[in-house]
Amino acid sequence: MPQPNPWPDDPARQQPDAKGRPPAGNLDRSLSDSVAEGDQAGAHRNTASNDPAAGPALQAGFDFTAQTRTLCGHVTSTQVEFSHIDLDRVALSFAQSRKPVLHGLQASLTPLRFEGGAEQGTVRGRRYRVQPVFDRRGREMLYVLNFYLPRFMQLEFREKLVTVFHELWHISPDFDGDLRRHPGRCYAHSHSQADYDRQMGLLVDAWLQTEPPESLLGYLRLDFTELQRRYGRVYGVRIPRPKLLPV
Repeated sequence: MPQPNPWPDDPARQQPDAKGRPPAGNLDRSLSDSVAEGDQAGAHRNTASNDPAAGPALQAGFDFTAQTRTLCGHVTSTQVEFSHIDLDRVALSFAQSRKPVLHGLQASLTPLRFEGGAEQGTVRGRRYRVQPVFDRRGREMLYVLNFYLPRFMQLEFREKLVTVFHELWHISPDFDGDLRRHPGRCYAHSHSQADYDRQMGLLVDAWLQTEPPESLLGYLRLDFTELQRRYGRVYGVRIPRPKLLPV
């Protein structure tokens, strides 16, 4: 029986007919997995350049989560709308989508606190806390930002960026482990998800006008097959979905 969930995964990147959900399981702090089709072997982190514009394929592969963290770091450090985010306390992960189709989750943000940043909350009359997530230095994370591969990489370039901005925008302005909450019943996306995405598109366009370095963007111009062709193995950090723990 699935665990009750006070923070359902962001449905913004999920179409109505989607069935994929991130798996529940014990925390794995840093598991570098390949998501190349047919290759489930672990991979060591690449110490060479991950610049997609760097030329020939790198035999060590492409670290998707490291490159995407660098991208998010540029956004949070240069755009005032995201300046409240401390990326050191946001775990960035990938999950392998079952089929390389566009419908389904593209990305999700899981808050690791309850409403208002509370460490405990009541779900269906029972008190819970969220399974903690730590980085290698022992710092506790407040959010898990997850991307679904290869599905995310099949989006068009601008739509990939809208997806990244969309998920970052869900982080509470108080950066307390809770979601940004809008008035009304649909607190995650206000009254209109379409309007929400249009707003994210405007933020993306404004950021692109600042001419961010191509080293941040190059991999987003590729689809998953092209990324594999250029780099071979595609891998990164994988974090199973944190559980709710009774207290």
